[in-house]
Amino acid sequence: MVERIIATPAALELIDRLKASHGPELMFYQSHGCCDGSAPMCYLKGELTPGQYDLHIGDIGGCPFFVSASQYDQMKTSQLIIGVTEGSGSSFSLEGPEGVCFVTGSRPFTETECKELLDQSSESGICSGNKTSV
Repeated sequence: MVERIIATPAALELIDRLKASHGPELMFYQSHGCCDGSAPMCYLKGELTPGQYDLHIGDIGGCPFFVSASQYDQMKTSQLIIGVTEGSGSSFSLEGPEGVCFVTGSRPFTETECKELLDQSSESGICSGNKTSV
């Protein structure tokens, strides 16, 4: 099965540390440009309620990951790769005080992966730029 989102070992380790500190119920939301730019934000589950135009695109470290539908439309042809880098992150995201921040990278899906994604869902145009709904 093709994953729409994956995490690096360092990101998974940080998620485990955050779960140990804050409890096992965490979630992620890919922000899209407001106060802290476009970055993956980690919250306590329920601290941010995904809206009707937000899509659950997968899980990392056992935590659901959401993006806005409009943002997903721009990234649906790529696998998101969540990593970690040193430095000051978002003041809203749980890892902020750790001196590190989550970052989003990506790579394009292969033609074979696009076909598999089409078989996995009812979504059309996954790799052609057409209408989306996960």
